[in-house]
Amino acid sequence: MDSPAITIRRAGPRDAAAFVRIMGDMQVLPSLMQVPYQSEERWQALLAEAAAAGKRDIVLVAERSVDRGMRVVGTAGLHPDGSGLRRHHVMHLGLTVAPEAQRQGVGRALMQALCDYADRWAQVLRIELAVYTDNEAAIGLYRQFGFEHEGTFRAYALRDGRYVDAYAMARLHPDPPRWA
Repeated sequence: MDSPAITIRRAGPRDAAAFVRIMGDMQVLPSLMQVPYQSEERWQALLAEAAAAGKRDIVLVAERSVDRGMRVVGTAGLHPDGSGLRRHHVMHLGLTVAPEAQRQGVGRALMQALCDYADRWAQVLRIELAVYTDNEAAIGLYRQFGFEHEGTFRAYALRDGRYVDAYAMARLHPDPPRWA
């Protein structure tokens, strides 16, 4: 059976409940830098702030048709590396996929949309991310999009009562813009 078509769109405050649902899922949470029990109000504020005039963040959701409606099954975003002028060409990537939608092309669709946005519209030369060393599915996806392992952060984060390592990965624009 084919998976339903995936639609990618910009996220907004109305998507806060989906962010809470996906990122709070105990099959997803251990792979993220999030903490449990986040509120819908917090996500509404974060999503509104990311979409504010002058912000460079882009936050996307992946939806697919479920029971005559659309359901958010993945989230992803690019976020600037602070406000420093010398790092203006760098953005950080984050991505989550609901358990019921994993390994069905949702992560790939979100990655494609973010890389296209970064390469063609946002003047991004470098995309960075951190991924836990045991998250093989995510590492494989990132490699497919040109991300390379640049180092290992030892004891990077506390996860379920233990410190775990993460890889620093980055992708450089494959064909940086130039003037014809």
